Amino acid sequence: MKKILTGAALGCALALGAAACSNPSSGGSSAPAASGSLNPTASLKGVTLTFWTAQNSVGEPKQVISAFEKATGATVNTVVVPDPYESNFPTKLASGEKPDLAFWQPTQSTLPFINPAQNLLSLDNEPWIKQLGSTEQSLGQVDGHRYAAVVTSPAVLGVYYNKADFARAAITSMPKSYDELLADAKLIKQKDAGVAPFFEVGGDKWPLQWQVQLQMTDLPASFWSALNANKDSWTDPAIVSAITKYKTQVLDGGLAQADYKTGTFVDQGTAIMKGTAAMAVNVTSLQSEIQASYSTAQMDQAIGWFPVANSAAQAEYSPDQTNGVVAFNTGDSAKENAARQFIDFWLTTDYKDYIDAQKIVSVEPSVPNPDGLPQTAIAQAQALPTATGVFQVKALTAPDMHLALADMIYGTKTPQQVAQACEDQFTQVLKARGVAGF
Repeated sequence: MKKILTGAALGCALALGAAACSNPSSGGSSAPAASGSLNPTASLKGVTLTFWTAQNSVGEPKQVISAFEKATGATVNTVVVPDPYESNFPTKLASGEKPDLAFWQPTQSTLPFINPAQNLLSLDNEPWIKQLGSTEQSLGQVDGHRYAAVVTSPAVLGVYYNKADFARAAITSMPKSYDELLADAKLIKQKDAGVAPFFEVGGDKWPLQWQVQLQMTDLPASFWSALNANKDSWTDPAIVSAITKYKTQVLDGGLAQADYKTGTFVDQGTAIMKGTAAMAVNVTSLQSEIQASYSTAQMDQAIGWFPVANSAAQAEYSPDQTNGVVAFNTGDSAKENAARQFIDFWLTTDYKDYIDAQKIVSVEPSVPNPDGLPQTAIAQAQALPTATGVFQVKALTAPDMHLALADMIYGTKTPQQVAQACEDQFTQVLKARGVAGF
């Protein structure tokens, strides 16, 4: 399971301050950008690099590390940062430790938590950038500079559905708006009282945000610009309305399974495959969870996937920490150049072997997807180029809306209070970071 970082690093930002979330020994400048003449397989015998990962992503780089070590003679040691990764990582960095490489979410809301201008190498002119897809090229940047390489496709948000449940409800065309999605949910409930239209995950909490995020897609770019300048608020009527609609129509309206307050992420995948729930609004991690227990043939037979936004048949994308790799400014030029070479090797020489081994979609249009991917994965890859970013992409920092929504489903917050909690956390974090206007 790969969760999306929201305000998990708040503790570092508030307790230590923005500057303290960096290594105090850092010289405060990034190494010069690559010239484009990097040789990804040049000898690095005797060079040892460290790579920080989360517990749930320690296996992600194994193939590329093995191939890189064989091709160059370098050694790459993986260091697991204990959970919660997103808060323990900046705390570990603040203590004076620094890796050469690490997984980190490549968004403007999360890169600042590790003070990229001071701690990370600039990757502005790396040769692999032009090989990425357009969405992937847009990620990994803060204040006009690139600090993260995007090595895997961002999670794509949409709706998983059980084909048999849809057939019994005579649904033959996919909804093209959130209101149409709710109309189909009501039709499913009417046709078969034993099938929950949606499976909601109150037990694990983090997926609670997704139905609200679908409804926030009509907020204009001007709203996010104003929000990021402290001239608008998370209490905007459109956001409160989205939270309210989720509560009144989906949860209170009986469109979720009876145990939605305690439902788990694992149970969600099982319910969609078995058809006890007709739909699940979630990101690509649900697909990965299902793949762990079912074959591609079983998935293709039982479930499908479609994109939907508030008023369009459009997907949303949501980066997580395994999408981005950052390289650190350690002051050791040999290691810094080797870290650049490792990233270049990953995205050039080894990329086809890497995605084949991981059985994931490609972030490079010139490199084809592996054979045997489930149709849900292919549909998500096709939807990504026109997808819009979730609020973790658009906001300067992302509040823990899912935690406030969990309070709401247990009756301790109203929709207005959920929105206010997001506003309070958003303002608090940006004040702690010293962002102008806050």
